[in-house]
Amino acid sequence: MADYEDRYWTSSDGLRLHFRHYEGDSSRPPVLCLPGLTRNARDFEDLAASLAGDWRVLCLEMRGRGDSDYAKDPMTYTPLHYLQDVEALLAQEGIDRFVSIGTSLGGLLTMLLAVSNPQRIAAAVLNDVGPEVSPAGLERIRGYVGQGRNFETWMHAARALQESSGDVYPDWDITQWLRYAKRIMVLGTGGRIAFDYDMKIAEPFEAPEGATPQVDMWPLFDALATRPVLILRGETSDILTPDTAAKMASRPGVELVTIPRIGHAPTLDEPESIAAIGRLLARV
Repeated sequence: MADYEDRYWTSSDGLRLHFRHYEGDSSRPPVLCLPGLTRNARDFEDLAASLAGDWRVLCLEMRGRGDSDYAKDPMTYTPLHYLQDVEALLAQEGIDRFVSIGTSLGGLLTMLLAVSNPQRIAAAVLNDVGPEVSPAGLERIRGYVGQGRNFETWMHAARALQESSGDVYPDWDITQWLRYAKRIMVLGTGGRIAFDYDMKIAEPFEAPEGATPQVDMWPLFDALATRPVLILRGETSDILTPDTAAKMASRPGVELVTIPRIGHAPTLDEPESIAAIGRLLARV
């Protein structure tokens, strides 16, 4: 893996938030990597390593994830609060133009960043998410988020992930499941392996309005107009439907790549994902 520096920034409500910083060409806009709902900076370690040197890369960890502080108020685990946190990072780092690579929740944040100031988006990757989110996928997420299971060994954790998510990554072997476990889990108290996020991020899902923006999000996506945009979609995704992806791809400047035999969401390590991201960055 490429070398990185652990850095931190402070939210408006006083949380110490973490990101990985990879050095790169300062004449290019930096690449911001925004993870999914329960995920962290480790999701992007291979992608960041491949870009580092040519591109400055920042892999963020939202409040309540990884090495970022847990929120004092669980009801701040919402996209608008995450948006404020990202804005605080951009201000601290003096970033006024950037490439955004967002997986799932990170893609929603990318669209929110675009609608608040589209000129700063140099290019965007929306990984398995769009302005319409399938209700079936949301219901699946509600079913697992905040379930605080823990495991005795990494092998136990990997086998449990394989059992619960084998339909998402049907071609993985046990080595890949072990690697996946070490991306999304951590050795916790008492020597048990646990998911690396605050279980209270589930609480906003219990509110009537849920944890996703209850607005027409197509104007958010359209704020990316005239920017190079890449949409990655898992072939069997239950979050981004084929119809929504096709509608997104009908906009000028948008490339749609479907990753075969993958659900929600592509890991960005797939050859198709790597090649597509390379094509996007060549357009910046």
